Amino acid sequence: MQCRVIDSHTGGEPTRTIVSEVPFIGGSVAARLAMMREQFDFLRTALIHEPRGSEVMVGAVVLPAIDPKNTAGVIFFNNAGYLGMCGHGTIGVVETLRWLGRLQPGRHCFETCVGEVQAILHEDRRVTLENVASYRVASNCPIRLADGLLLSADISYGGNYFALLDVSHTDWLDRPAGYLIDRATEILGLVQKQYPQVDHIELFGPAVSRDNDSRSFVLCPGHQYDRSPCGTGTSAKLACLAADGELAPGQRWLQESFIGSVFEASYEWLDKASKQIRPSVSARAFVNGDLQLVVDPEDPFCWGIPSRP
Repeated sequence: MQCRVIDSHTGGEPTRTIVSEVPFIGGSVAARLAMMREQFDFLRTALIHEPRGSEVMVGAVVLPAIDPKNTAGVIFFNNAGYLGMCGHGTIGVVETLRWLGRLQPGRHCFETCVGEVQAILHEDRRVTLENVASYRVASNCPIRLADGLLLSADISYGGNYFALLDVSHTDWLDRPAGYLIDRATEILGLVQKQYPQVDHIELFGPAVSRDNDSRSFVLCPGHQYDRSPCGTGTSAKLACLAADGELAPGQRWLQESFIGSVFEASYEWLDKASKQIRPSVSARAFVNGDLQLVVDPEDPFCWGIPSRP
């Protein structure tokens, strides 16, 4: 078996992209994802799980586009399973294809499980992702934690479903990542009782840098946190800001991550009546590895160490 993958990171969050031809090349992206999940999930575990990968890594598979006018299809996955959309991952895929000489500056369309997204590769290697339609589902949902703390959550969609909570009145964002993972995991369990589609938690508060508008900590499926500001999470945040009239169309929003990396974002209205927006998220990705997968049949962990629940 031969499989080439290119590693990159966007704002500190890694993307491992399969660039070799894969067997699941027919049908819609959703159908190909289902085939990968059912028949080729060993590729995901081999690349993402230890000892070859790490639990924080996000994977991507570049596929031939169904529509010939589009650039490619993309499937995203992580340590827990498969993702509908991934903002930092799309930016990483674009930079990977540029690094391989397969992509030139300009506008490119990618097919994902949740719809088509546009990516503009700029001459300076920055990428602007024009995401799928994003919108707020519900606002001011009360969340009471086991210690009695009462928080308020907005439920929003930005390619994945998020619960967004303002924790600026706490010291949480000054705490270690492990503490935030535990708190966000507790919140996720409570939110999913009413909104089972939510699989990401975004905690936000004041930015460290005065140049930025907000700082976020995003818990992803698989109980790892996003090192980047999270592209779909930033999209979900913009949808809430737009719905509340706190950010004008075209106005720049600088989203700071837990580690200090920054995404630049803005939006345009798609349907003002239903509060649907088209978010744009800009950042740079950097290629940092080129790997040929080696599978030793005598290696008991050649397909990855199984994740513990």
